[in-house]
Amino acid sequence: MKRRKTPQEKKRLSYTKDRRNDYGENDKSSRKSIRRNKRAPHRANRHRDHQILEAARGAADEQSSEATEERLYVRWPKRWKKVRDAPLGEILLRRIERRVKRGIHAADR
Repeated sequence: MKRRKTPQEKKRLSYTKDRRNDYGENDKSSRKSIRRNKRAPHRANRHRDHQILEAARGAADEQSSEATEERLYVRWPKRWKKVRDAPLGEILLRRIERRVKRGIHAADR
């Protein structure tokens, strides 16, 4: 039989498992901005590759194809990586520390 959790255990688990957006933007806007942020670097990479390949258009010879290939691979492609949200406990701890530092909260709390 499964043991019941006390309210204190539930609260502690909530502080470690629950996560909050600490990036500073509205959590609802993340639905749109994550897609946009993933899309933008890919589009920039495609645009850059297209420009390089358009400039190399014409009769293909050994030197021009090597130069074009070198220009394509000389720079790393742009990329974006999503950052996971922070645990609720850390967010609340930082919030309380900031309040104590500003003198809003008593330090003993």
